[in-house]
Amino acid sequence: MCSSRKVFAAWAVVLALGTSCAGAQPREFAGIGRAATASEIAAWDIDVRPDFKGLPKGRGSVAQGQDIWEAKCASCHGVFGESNEVFSPLVGGTTAEDVKTGRVARLLDPSFPGRTTLMKVPTLSTLWDYIHRAMPWNAPKSLTTDEVYAVTAFLLNLGGVVGDDYVLSDANMAQTQARLPNRNGMTTRHALWPGRTAPKAVPDVRATACRVDCEAEPLHASLLPDHARGAHGNLADQNRPVGAQHGANTAVAAAVSAASPARANVSALLGQYACTACHRAEGKLVGPGLGDAGKRHRARADALEYLTGKIRSGGSGVWGDVPMPPQTLPEADARRIAQWILDGAKP
Repeated sequence: MCSSRKVFAAWAVVLALGTSCAGAQPREFAGIGRAATASEIAAWDIDVRPDFKGLPKGRGSVAQGQDIWEAKCASCHGVFGESNEVFSPLVGGTTAEDVKTGRVARLLDPSFPGRTTLMKVPTLSTLWDYIHRAMPWNAPKSLTTDEVYAVTAFLLNLGGVVGDDYVLSDANMAQTQARLPNRNGMTTRHALWPGRTAPKAVPDVRATACRVDCEAEPLHASLLPDHARGAHGNLADQNRPVGAQHGANTAVAAAVSAASPARANVSALLGQYACTACHRAEGKLVGPGLGDAGKRHRARADALEYLTGKIRSGGSGVWGDVPMPPQTLPEADARRIAQWILDGAKP
């Protein structure tokens, strides 16, 4: 009995201390945000690990993926994953032998110029996860779970990894991973993630080889071609004024004369809705030059209404087989862009 009383008393003290400590800690900071809701946390907690933890249930066939690809993916990545001037190829450079061995031979071939996605990626979860969270480019996270499975299956089919009738699902992801061309190409000899490969392995974080007789540090620079400026707004406004990355002035409107506020406003819209990722004012990029579109349709009696509708609804067949996906922008903005196109698309 005495022993029981002591145990009970000890637990009472622990609970009392815990309660007082919890009460002493503020549950929120006045004027600084709030606690995230369960639904908000779930919306961000979507990552899929290489062991497929976090992978949601679902399925999608190669045939279904082809339809989604042609509607939402081909405009940027090409009908067959060969891509174009804007993005690097996703498919190519792998062979049936690579699928057997899990090592892409051409990665060690200096005469082979390209490095496609399927040549490099060692884990299928990476491919699925990126499509899920970032694609399509103009509407990330808009694909359903089954659509992500279908698009991933179609991409693997383009690379000869799976057959035309394959259905990818959460149940066979590990089986499909075992056919990825570069699944054995990721080294762990550095002893970093995913862990040590030998009992005596030590993570290589000291880089002592670089501390002796170092060469002069090279200068690095980057630039954006004119057609890509403004695709994601003005980078100078999106970076801190201190630190290594200040952000270049990438606003399309920055190059427009202040005497032409109407043109400057349209240029800002072109950047806001990423129109310049696929279109130049003059000359074909992924899609036709906007000036050429204006010339073709200017004679129509309903030219303004027609172009406004095409900007919002998308489509294919007018300028080639590569489809333009539907664009989610207000009708008023689409009408301003359409009028600018009909007026000659002058920068």
